[in-house]
Amino acid sequence: LLAESPGVNKQRRCNMAGQITRKEFVQVTEHRPWGSFTVLADEPDHKVKRIVVKPGQRLSLQRHKHRQEHWLIVSGEAVVTLDDNLVTIGPGQAVDIARGQVHRVENKGKEPLVFIEVQLGDYFGEDDIERLEDDYGRLGGEKI
Repeated sequence: LLAESPGVNKQRRCNMAGQITRKEFVQVTEHRPWGSFTVLADEPDHKVKRIVVKPGQRLSLQRHKHRQEHWLIVSGEAVVTLDDNLVTIGPGQAVDIARGQVHRVENKGKEPLVFIEVQLGDYFGEDDIERLEDDYGRLGGEKI
């Protein structure tokens, strides 16, 4: 079961004995020049984000050493770079990004692009981003 109150997620989980345990965390949205992301889950073995890309914006061309990613499009149309290939996907479609694979997402539409990102790996910090190209002057593993 999942219940929400302003700014706080409350998760209830049933354990093997049928008891309910509860975990609370503050839901944080971070803003970037291209849009924003909200962390929905942050666990030792995975991280889940809701990412919103503004119309006409794109993320850095990047890769990660410590994680792979799965992107599921919720709304809008995504133009995804995977190494040297471009793939266009829409709502209900997904793409998998291997650890170390060069990738980028771009919103060429007039409405916000919304997708869910599931990260799997051994480290999920924002400093695991190796930027190869960036429209906002951020290169390397910088946090912004």
